[in-house]
Amino acid sequence: MTIPWDPHLSRHHITLVADDDDMVQLVAQPTAPNPVFLAGQPVLTTSLSAGDFFVIGQTSFHLGHGTDSHSASDHPEGIEATRFEPGQLEQVPFRDPGKRLEVLTRLPELIWGARSDDDLHHRLAGLLLAGVTHADAVAIVEVANDDTDTPPISVLHWDRRQETAGPVRPSSRLVRNAIGDSARSILHTWDTDQAETPYTVVSEFNWAYCTPIRDVPGEQRAIYVAGRAPGASAQSGRPVLESDVRYTELIAEVVAAIRRVNRLERQRSSFRQFFAPPVLSALGDDPDTSLLNPRECDVTVMFCDLRDFSRHAETSSDDLIALLDRVSRIMGVITTQIHKFGGVTGDFQGDAALGFWGWPFPGATATQDACRAALGIRAELQNASTDPDHPLAEFSLGIGIAHGRAVAGKIGTSDQVKVTVFGPVVNLASRLESLTRQLHVPILMDQATADRVRDSLGADEARLRRLARVLPYGFETPHTVSELLPPQSQWPELTDEHIARFEEGVDHFLAGSWEEAYGCLHAMPASDRAQDFLTMMITQHNRIAPPDWDGIVRLPGK
Repeated sequence: MTIPWDPHLSRHHITLVADDDDMVQLVAQPTAPNPVFLAGQPVLTTSLSAGDFFVIGQTSFHLGHGTDSHSASDHPEGIEATRFEPGQLEQVPFRDPGKRLEVLTRLPELIWGARSDDDLHHRLAGLLLAGVTHADAVAIVEVANDDTDTPPISVLHWDRRQETAGPVRPSSRLVRNAIGDSARSILHTWDTDQAETPYTVVSEFNWAYCTPIRDVPGEQRAIYVAGRAPGASAQSGRPVLESDVRYTELIAEVVAAIRRVNRLERQRSSFRQFFAPPVLSALGDDPDTSLLNPRECDVTVMFCDLRDFSRHAETSSDDLIALLDRVSRIMGVITTQIHKFGGVTGDFQGDAALGFWGWPFPGATATQDACRAALGIRAELQNASTDPDHPLAEFSLGIGIAHGRAVAGKIGTSDQVKVTVFGPVVNLASRLESLTRQLHVPILMDQATADRVRDSLGADEARLRRLARVLPYGFETPHTVSELLPPQSQWPELTDEHIARFEEGVDHFLAGSWEEAYGCLHAMPASDRAQDFLTMMITQHNRIAPPDWDGIVRLPGK
């Protein structure tokens, strides 16, 4: 067996015998100066099948059928192709390992510092030209994702050791074969006076190889390197070329890993805008974007809106940036509380914000957590109001909470989408927020929400107060609305006895006993504005319910 590029192998090392089962028996000669390695272990005898390879000295030998990719029938005359299977190059030693190790240790830092794909490709080409010393040309290429037999190839970036030598024109055949279904590095070598010119071979080159950048979803990119081998021919330089291919595969693996991390980080960053940390944790390290697809589910919706925003905007017309900063701080308070209690931030509309619970995962405490978030927002603004110099001291919020069926997920048009929730329950939460102004309370909830939390939220967390039964403008179904209150320890002005007396008055009001209702409501502390809504209506009717009274207060407008 004569190997022209490795003089140490130009003697008898092995015997290969083909049998009738498409197997080849390998027997190492006892007098051979170099051992035979298979899968990194020395062997004396073994059976080989198509696709196996073994290593002697600095050369790897690949066993294939006559129809394999390196056969002359598949390539223009004079070009020898070698496809490297996974692990095939592991036994190939690195040339100049000290220099290459230095380059590889700097690779992550250089790639992380890239500001864009163009910058990344520029840095990558420079590293390859520095590490593959006899390479003349490097290109980063991409094969389009289409169903044609010959998808177009784009050169994303190219570089030459000699800038005046002209652009790099990679071999389309080599690139497509390397990025194909098997995604393997392929080396082509040729003699420049024999290779067919239709193969896009540049006369000053006698080798080229292409290494895919694997495992980047949605992309088919590769590194293309070409040059002239040292020595009389490309074949004589094969050990050097195999070492270069191994070096390039290591770089491609690092690049692919870092790009995957970048992609996941961008994905998680986009999720982080909407999801609380516990939800992100449940999604895992590789979030499944199909979870964002819109679907119908039970949700609890919280709608928040700044009160008197128009007045604030008018008084701050000479410093709108300062107003924007204050509004942004309030939106930050809302977002923080939504995320703190496991909710999803939905839509932002100037001075209003939407949060919801129950998606992408259902939760047994979703409604309770929505109430906890609402009380957290109220507490933050209440604390700010005690300091006249606080930037949020003059602002107040109305909050509406409703529970029901809705469609949640990534909703929008082909041009713009956002994670939000859609359905009548959203409209109800918005209308409840509007009612907070008329009923003079900060937080209102519908009956479905009240039923779910009345017995599950302890008195040390929250209290509920039934206020009235109303028919909002534009609605066909009346709703019993309740106020969500902090525990008595945080709001001692309104005691549990006051709440019980108020609800007794509501029962009289619904039954048409307005004189009794007035007495109960009038017992509230002067600081409690919730009584005003009903007492004013009772007073206007001289404390006598209308003859057709059905217990429902019909609201004339939004």
